[in-house]
Amino acid sequence: MEFRFEAEIIYWRGPSPFFYAPLPEAEAERVRGVARAVTYGWGVIPVEATINGATFTTSLFPKDGTYLLPIKAAVRKKAEVTAGDTIAVEMTIAASER
Repeated sequence: MEFRFEAEIIYWRGPSPFFYAPLPEAEAERVRGVARAVTYGWGVIPVEATINGATFTTSLFPKDGTYLLPIKAAVRKKAEVTAGDTIAVEMTIAASER
């Protein structure tokens, strides 16, 4: 399942500070539709994503009615993005290996 969307990178200062791209509502709804079939536990969804030519694997996780796409420091550096930037994301959901 493929996705293309734009999102603003947010910085979350929780117990584990990190940068995320929240999925827009329409994409979050599509993910919810396949979540049971692809999750490997706790509602996380394995994905491959590309931002500004930087391709990486990670897992979406549900939060506040949407899903968050984590963006690691190495990805932010390679893609030259940070909190507050609006990014174009290409993303594919990977099948879980249950």
